Order: sequence, then structure tokens, then C-alpha cells
Amino acid sequence: MLQLLAPQPIGRKCDGTTRRDFLTVGTLGLAGLTLPELLRARAGTAGPAKKTTSVILLFLDGGASYLETFDPKMEAPQEVRCVFGSTQTTLPSIDFCSLLPQMARRTDKMAIVRSFTHADSGHAGGVHWVKMGVPYPPEARNKGDGLPDQSPNMGSIVARYRGPVNPQTGVPTYVRVLNPSANGGQHDGPAWLGQPFAPFRVGYGGNQMLNNMGLKISRDRLEDRRALLKGFDTLQRDLDQSGAMEGMDAFQQQAVDVLFGKAREAFDLARVDLKTREKYRTIEASGQGIGLDLLLARRLCEAGAGLVSLNLSGWDHHAGIIPGCKKLCPLLDHAVSVYVDDLYARGLENDILLIITGEFGRTPRVDNRNNDAAGVGRDHWPGLNTLVLIGGGIRAGQVIGESDNRAGYPKSRPVAPQDLLATVLHVLGIDPTVQFVHPSGRPISMIDDGKVIDELF
Repeated sequence: MLQLLAPQPIGRKCDGTTRRDFLTVGTLGLAGLTLPELLRARAGTAGPAKKTTSVILLFLDGGASYLETFDPKMEAPQEVRCVFGSTQTTLPSIDFCSLLPQMARRTDKMAIVRSFTHADSGHAGGVHWVKMGVPYPPEARNKGDGLPDQSPNMGSIVARYRGPVNPQTGVPTYVRVLNPSANGGQHDGPAWLGQPFAPFRVGYGGNQMLNNMGLKISRDRLEDRRALLKGFDTLQRDLDQSGAMEGMDAFQQQAVDVLFGKAREAFDLARVDLKTREKYRTIEASGQGIGLDLLLARRLCEAGAGLVSLNLSGWDHHAGIIPGCKKLCPLLDHAVSVYVDDLYARGLENDILLIITGEFGRTPRVDNRNNDAAGVGRDHWPGLNTLVLIGGGIRAGQVIGESDNRAGYPKSRPVAPQDLLATVLHVLGIDPTVQFVHPSGRPISMIDDGKVIDELF
């Protein structure tokens, strides 16, 4: 069994959900289901993968304020507009928060949706709606209730369609990069698709991931077990005329490839030249490591992953939005800017789509609970949020949708979570009308009423 061990961070969102990350990849927490058995369970379920594109979802966990990031609304009243002022982007009449100057200089390579919206102000419900495209039941909305997943995460949909691993490289199709401060795995699961399509959860903090990889069996012992199996199976191989038993069981071999083959190379940031690693490195004192996480995600996508999910946490700013954004925005600004330059330098701008968003935005009116700078904050606000999209062959250098005069709701072109899901599937070459059979025997559509954001293509 392979265990990827991460520290047990302490921290809670305002709704009480923990940010504890732990994982066991050999079993994926499936009551003893080993990786070879998991791969067997997934066999024969993949759809026709016609494209090799990938998606990275960078989730601003906690609900980042769009006013203090990508829609500062400086023409609005003082109690509404960005508390840090704005900086001009490369797009005419489009500003970002002044804390994001590097990203502002790269907006010609971005598409910004300023009209992303839904109707659940609870953390759990907001995350669920954005990542699944499906809301909680009406009676549970806005309460932050930690209900079971109602629908599969977009990554699980991709894994169900493409299969568990890339057959050429052995890299898992759906990867969740964990982070010490992130809400570990909230609504990242497969729901009724079944645990075989759960994410392959790995490590934390970019290049520290491999340092936290503990094997319960050494490679030498694994080779001994291979030899033992070979000895037991000698007679059967002699009798088998089809060649089906030649070598190790195919699924055992696939599992070994994930652990020791080329797939593992994609996880190993020590293989990246030091200059590149240093460019990506963010302020590690924060414990975030988001730059190296993005580098890891890019490498996994290059090696054949379909969807990689990672978090930058700490945006739940009911108070403290000034020190909070001063800490987080520079991390985001640096990591994403280096990633954009790297993506284009490597000629991957048509192959990997990076999406940046969170579970919701923050209230358009600033609240000052303590009547001092430390008390300035904004509460939950699902009525408006921002999507930033980079790469994936989209039409860059544009803004889609607009917030209203008070920055509370879309003024034009509202975009819903199902529209985001439909767009992700489109980029990955998956028909948005795709259906999978529910355990009840009914075919279930992954998209009910969502439509691809066609301005992007």
C-alpha cells in the first residue's frame, strides 16, 4: 500500500468545517481496496477520449472577494469599491485590484468572466455548486450543512469518461493536490459514480510531496513479491495459450507504474531545473506553496492528467480583509504570472486550461465590525463572483459579463456553475450531453441546463 502522508493542519472556516488533510493512496480510503483492485473496478468504463487537453482548477478556498481581486469597481461608492485601489490591465478600461499588478500585465492571455453567479451562501453548499455544477436541495441552502455530495465532482466525471489513468503514461486522470491550509477534499468526490472515480490525492506544498510519500513496501520487496507470484503462476502460464497471464497481472503492473514508473517522475519536482523551481516558489513562510503546486499541476497535465484540483486557502474575510489580502494576493499574483509565462513558453496554451475561482464572492458593502482596520471585512455573497480562465485554446484578452453598479449581481451575461461545467467538458473533448447510469439503473445527465460559454471559443 502506498501512503501519501501530509501534516494535520488546524483551522476551520466560519461554518465549522475543518481543513484537515489526510490520505491513503494505496487504498484511497476504500476499506482495503488496493490500487490494483481499484484499477480493475474501473476497467472497461472509459469513454472515447478524443482529446488530450487538461484542466487545472485553482480554487480560492473560503470565498475570495472579487472586489479585492478582479473587479475592483472603483466607480462605485467608497463603501463598495476595492479597499486597495486598482491597477490598469492590458485591456482597455479594465482594472484589477492594485495587489495583482503582475496578473494585470498578462490579461491579454486571460479571459475574465465578471458575472459568475449562484444562490448558496454557505461554504459547503457554495463549493458543491461550483465544483459539481449541482446545488444542495433547497431546504439545505445557505446553511453550510455538510451534506453528502449530490452529484459527481467535475474531476470524477472526467475520470469516469477517460478512465482512471492515462494508458500511455500511467498518470492518474483526476488528481487532487492537497495543501496544509486547504479544506482537504471537500466536495471533490465521485458521489454516486462510486469510489473508483475518487481523486488520486497527493502530498502537499509542491516539491515536498515526495518527502511525504511513505511506502509500506520497499521496491526490493516488491520485486521479491513479483518473483514469488511468477513462481506460483509458472504452471498456469505453461498451460495458458492466450498469453493473458504473461508477466504480472496488467492491473498490478499499472499500479506499479503509478508508484515507480514514468507517472512518478511527473510528481517529482526535483527533476525540474532549479531556476524554474525558484521562479515558481512563493512565500513559503505562509505554508501555502501555491507556486510549486501550480508547477506540479502543469507537469501532471503535460504527462496526461485530465483534471488537477488545488487550493489557495484563507479567503474567508468577515474581518481582516486588509491583512488577509495583503498576504494572499501577492502569492496568487506571483504564482499565476509565472505559470502564464511558463505555459506560453512551453507552447501549452492550447493544451491546458487554468480556471481560478472560489465558492462565492463577498458582500459588495464593506463591514467594519471593530471600527478599525483589523475589523474591515466582507461577508458571504453568492450573487456575484469572478472566473479567470487561461489557456485551453480559449479566446484570450476579453471580459465576459459585467457586474451591476453596486457590484452585487450580474448586469449582463450571467454565467452559472453548470455553464462552467459544460465549458470544462467541452475543453476536454467530452460531450456536455454525456450521461452515466445511476445505481438505480437510470441514465443521469451530467448537464441539465448548462451551456458552454461560447464567447470563449
